[in-house]
Amino acid sequence: MDDRDTLATELDREHVFHSWSAQAALAPLVVAGGLGTRVWDHAGRSYLDFASQLVNVNIGHQHPAVVAGIQEQAATLATIGPATANLTRGEAARRIAARAPEGMNKVFFTNGGADANENAIRMARLHTGRDKVVSTYRSYHGNTGAAIVSTGDWRRLPNEYARGHVHVFGPYLYRSEFWSTTPEEEAERALRHLRRVVECEGPQSVAAILLETIPGTAGVLVPPPGYLAGVRALADEHGIMLILDEVMAGFGRAGEWFAFDAFDVTPDLVVFAKGVNSGYVPVGGVVLSDAVAKTFDDRVFPGGLTYSGHPLAAASIVASIDAMEDEGIVEHAKKIGAEVIGPGLDALADKHPVVGEVRGTGVFWAVELVADRATRVPLSAALMGRAKAELLGRGLIPFTADNRIHVVPPCVVTADEVAEALATYDAVLTLLDEEL
Repeated sequence: MDDRDTLATELDREHVFHSWSAQAALAPLVVAGGLGTRVWDHAGRSYLDFASQLVNVNIGHQHPAVVAGIQEQAATLATIGPATANLTRGEAARRIAARAPEGMNKVFFTNGGADANENAIRMARLHTGRDKVVSTYRSYHGNTGAAIVSTGDWRRLPNEYARGHVHVFGPYLYRSEFWSTTPEEEAERALRHLRRVVECEGPQSVAAILLETIPGTAGVLVPPPGYLAGVRALADEHGIMLILDEVMAGFGRAGEWFAFDAFDVTPDLVVFAKGVNSGYVPVGGVVLSDAVAKTFDDRVFPGGLTYSGHPLAAASIVASIDAMEDEGIVEHAKKIGAEVIGPGLDALADKHPVVGEVRGTGVFWAVELVADRATRVPLSAALMGRAKAELLGRGLIPFTADNRIHVVPPCVVTADEVAEALATYDAVLTLLDEEL
């Protein structure tokens, strides 16, 4: 081990407090540099990053155009307050709005996805004059007050300090809450469940339905045909705002600029972060429909952030979107998902009994692992821990959640790199088959 790796580990253990972790057991990977789909430590050991860190490095590590954009902006103007007009900020907003649906022209910038969801909820409440927010149990919307309570998974439970939140089950055919046997049944029954909850809560009290377009950390749950359109129709029927959280699914991850583009649905508010600049500088935001934006023409919007529209973040957005467009990166993500990643994972599912289901799109996939295909009992935490360690030991950074391996490389991943990853997954799945 390089002395710098040792020092990095020592300093981390001594001074860094990590999120979502019991601190004593941590042994974090040291990362010294990266390029494209790979990162390495100080000793030069390279890892294929098939987690995109936290499913955010869509354009890949150290893309030269994005790095240059940040450097140029830093040399020109490193920071300025959000009350000013700044050309780079305006260019970033213009590029985002250009890829949003017609009638969505304003962008409110935040520091990340959590506070973007926070402000989208605030906007929906103020626009409608209502309070309640309906979201799903299988979701993650961030770790701030309303965002974490909108979240459905276990992280919500120690943090339930916000008011007015209601949860429902969304569609998930493999583990259907509705005894469905087809995607059509799952969509119909999930919509019926959502309608009944809204009716029982009182539609006149519901400000927003908040959904991840494709729930990410919850399992890459691509919605069945008709579901999102049905949610839009229900929201319209009762004057409810539809907020689509595109933090993880947007900007190439699902093979589209916005994941909802594949479902022919237009939300009232769009939440973004992560892939908009691959996390090179912290940033997020909300795209507002013209109707919601008009609410605040003569009424003060009671929200703001010191670093809203930070010029370094804005410059990274401009450079990232331009590079993704010039290099066809979103189209590449869609094609490599359909032609290489999807078929490769399907082949692994055919070969390995431990694989219960493969699902996904673009560079956004999940491999659900089971102890028994017939009963669909999830693979144990102990074996998932072994899988994660084995993948890392073979030079692949995995993204694991519950009983799943999420296959989420940068959008720029090549067919050869996918083949390398598939071979690594194959070897580890073989070990798991043997354990079972």
